[in-house]
Amino acid sequence: MEKKLTRRKLLKNACGAGTLLAFPSIVPSSVLGDTAPSKKIALGFIGMGSQGTGRNLGTFLNQKDAVALAVCDARKSAAVNAKKKVDEHYKNRDCSVYQDFRELIARKDIDAVVISTPDHWHIPMSMAALKAGKDVFCEKPSLTITEGRELAQEVARREAVFQWGIEDRSLIKYHRLAGWVRDGAIGKLEAIHVSLPTLKPHLKDSPAPVPDDLDWNLWLGPAPFRPYTPTLTQPNVWRTITDYSGGSLTDWGSHLIDTAQVGAGMDASGPVEVSGSGVIPNPKKFLSNTPGDYNLNYRYSNHVEMFVKDGGIDIKFVGTDGWVRCEGWNGTWSASSKNILRIKEFKNLWPLPPIEHRDFLDSMKTRKPGAYHVEAGHRLATALHLGHLAIGLDTSVQWDPDHEAFVGNQAEFTKSLIYKRSSRNWENV
Repeated sequence: MEKKLTRRKLLKNACGAGTLLAFPSIVPSSVLGDTAPSKKIALGFIGMGSQGTGRNLGTFLNQKDAVALAVCDARKSAAVNAKKKVDEHYKNRDCSVYQDFRELIARKDIDAVVISTPDHWHIPMSMAALKAGKDVFCEKPSLTITEGRELAQEVARREAVFQWGIEDRSLIKYHRLAGWVRDGAIGKLEAIHVSLPTLKPHLKDSPAPVPDDLDWNLWLGPAPFRPYTPTLTQPNVWRTITDYSGGSLTDWGSHLIDTAQVGAGMDASGPVEVSGSGVIPNPKKFLSNTPGDYNLNYRYSNHVEMFVKDGGIDIKFVGTDGWVRCEGWNGTWSASSKNILRIKEFKNLWPLPPIEHRDFLDSMKTRKPGAYHVEAGHRLATALHLGHLAIGLDTSVQWDPDHEAFVGNQAEFTKSLIYKRSSRNWENV
């Protein structure tokens, strides 16, 4: 009968044979410590564009308690390039390459996935990873309100860790801005003014052969089918098409409007009314169909109003006793009084959290929500989606944030827009 040689028996036999000296007398801390290979959090990366490879992969590679095991992209060459970055960092060739994310998610040795795809894939991929028992770090935002709520419910049901890829709460410029407002440094908050960058619409281009290294059907996934065009997969293009994203409002709004709602103390709730206008590009001329030249008015239950427009990067809080402002992305503070800017400790705001990647790994260990947990990102995205609805309907949208429901006779009318999703089954693409 064949005998199994266990590690315990191997050590026992080695000692009995007088070969103990063959083992090192001092075991390196890298083998037994918190960053030992067996204790590192194993990550798989999906979506290897500039954000996925540059920021997310690059940052996680510098975390000593994590290891990148696999990379994936519908464009195979993007995944291959990401693998080169991983192999150069670890000085080996262990990183696996996938074109189909389902193969990566199916790996039993991966603890969590990092998703950096276009927005329309965020929730479907996250749900698939959760069902496979993984924790998830995913770029913002959701594509609809309903799928965002479904994701939050799935995370809670599985007691999983989910972190949105948004950095603002870990940036001192925005952390202090919200802290000054919440601590009453400008008196009672009355209004918030937010400016977001303009994303220019893109002209239609002609269909072309699909590149050999791109799985076009997989790139489209749950979105309606359309012929491949050369510019469509570029972030500044797909981000302006509602099948895949929500334009400037959901992209840049995920940053500054989050700070606005945190400062107003509405980050766990949301607006009760949204109205405004915008310009939808001419469908005969443009590939893009997300609104530009928009002006939105948000009203909250605490009587604070927020005014959002495109045409810059700026956020300003106005209160009964003064104002505070941050101009430019992570830019320059200013205030009605320099004394406001000297305040560094806050009683009514959580401490400055670490960068979102570090926050995610810490949350995986403690099993406690991080700064951008699933509910925080969902409430933020809801406010952004409501802005799109107000533009599309050209009317005031009434919203009950406590029950996450439309108010009055708008319910059925707006339901068709907010719930709209392609009938394509991504699981069969």
